[in-house]
Amino acid sequence: MRRALTCCVALVAVSAAAHEVRPAFLRVEPVPASGAPGNAEAAERYDVLWKQPLGLAPLAPLFPEGCTAAPAGVDATSPGALTRRFTLTCTAGLRGGVLAVEGLQGTVTDVLLQVTLADGARFSSLLTPASPSFVVGVAETGGAPLLTHLRLGVEHLLFGVDHILFVVALMFFLPAESGRRRIAKLVQTVTAFTVAHSITLGVSALGWLKVPQAPVEAVIALSILFLVVEKLRGAEATIAAQHTWVVAFAFGLLHGFGFAGALADIGLPRDHALAALFLFNVGVEIGQLAVIAAGIALAWLVTVARIRVPRPVVHAPLYAVGALSAYWFVARTAAIVA
Repeated sequence: MRRALTCCVALVAVSAAAHEVRPAFLRVEPVPASGAPGNAEAAERYDVLWKQPLGLAPLAPLFPEGCTAAPAGVDATSPGALTRRFTLTCTAGLRGGVLAVEGLQGTVTDVLLQVTLADGARFSSLLTPASPSFVVGVAETGGAPLLTHLRLGVEHLLFGVDHILFVVALMFFLPAESGRRRIAKLVQTVTAFTVAHSITLGVSALGWLKVPQAPVEAVIALSILFLVVEKLRGAEATIAAQHTWVVAFAFGLLHGFGFAGALADIGLPRDHALAALFLFNVGVEIGQLAVIAAGIALAWLVTVARIRVPRPVVHAPLYAVGALSAYWFVARTAAIVA
């Protein structure tokens, strides 16, 4: 079991190059009409909010012909994203027009699109590198925006390499013997981590408590390093070995603030905030369970095949993960103080 999970960590660590892939966000809302009553020919005006994660190639929203953009404020740069606000004037309206994002095909990120027309109709879509455009007015959406948050939750976990490494590292502390004790400890550990990150994800996403993302991401890297060091000590009297669920709960509170970073970039639907938050959290859990299921399946295959792995090979991936998490911690800390 332990050897198989170590191999799994190695495969993940080799592919790790960044913290995560966060979505971009494009919101278009009508500006309240201020022209003369009954002027049906007046152009439609919209407030546009565009958020792009930093670290990507430049992206730019594209609007239908007849629409012109005028700055309506100063661009702002947060630790994780570039935010632009401007006014869009469309002489022929937006319905039936094509919204797209230039440069999206060359990335691995998605764009959550939310559009409200002047007549109150609402539309949403998830633009991807394979499908970077959307025809406004094809179908008015109801549950689709919420399901988009479910998908984003799954992607956030599966593309968040440090979150994956932490979950896998926790599995190293399961009892070596098979049976009810291992299953009970697995359930206890996963439940503690889930409850903890659900609490902080909720309070942060709803705006009740805000924590800067940069320090959170640095300490998340440190949490992985802590588990690696505890495991390499090889003693059963370590904190992580004796109280795995407590460690999972404590660091789960921290990781919840990390999960909330993605929602901070795109926000929650104003009319369905709680439902979107719930589905995003469910998506995170689906991704987490997929990682655990993959680890258990790999362990089962190794056990059935009775593969014997030399001790140096068993420990090498742990050192690799430790070195990677240490690098993340130093790099993220340096970015804070720079």
